[in-house]
Amino acid sequence: MTSPTRKCRAFQGGLVVTGRMELLLAAGAGLLITVLVLGVRVALVLRASGGNKPGKKGHVSLLVVAGSGGHTTEILRLLSCLSQSYYPTHYVLAETDKMSEEKIHAFETSKDKTSTNPMILCNGPGTCIPVCFSALLFGILGLKKIIIIYVESLCRVESLSLSGKILYYFADHFIVQWPLLTEKYPNAKYLGRIV
Repeated sequence: MTSPTRKCRAFQGGLVVTGRMELLLAAGAGLLITVLVLGVRVALVLRASGGNKPGKKGHVSLLVVAGSGGHTTEILRLLSCLSQSYYPTHYVLAETDKMSEEKIHAFETSKDKTSTNPMILCNGPGTCIPVCFSALLFGILGLKKIIIIYVESLCRVESLSLSGKILYYFADHFIVQWPLLTEKYPNAKYLGRIV
């Protein structure tokens, strides 16, 4: 019986490869192929301008990430300006955030409609990061392309929030409410004061 560290095969040129080295080479090659395939898939998802654009006919399913404090008030003001084609609206909020839950229940009016194009709308609470990365993962895996729209909070005048700094590179639409931020972040869109 041979141990995995014993020499088992010789290549031309006198290089001797052991069983353990063969295993490492095979694992490394498999890892390289996996990274390349995933890299290509991620690049395609991030570059896709896709068919799920809000301007198309039909309805857009919307996932809203609500945070405590002013984040909920800002996001509800923003939602009140959207057309009726954005439904149904689903919300993500902390289990302990009873005040936001009450505000959302008072605001929400349409629950019986169906959708074709899913979107996530968020404005800065830290809870939006895992939700947005989950949506990105859906796209990477080819399950469903979900449009991520990030609206930086009105109080961010000179720099982005931590959530904004992370999602700047992944959001399909990144909106700021101060023109100075478009100079520092050229992919951001300034649409004026939204909320």
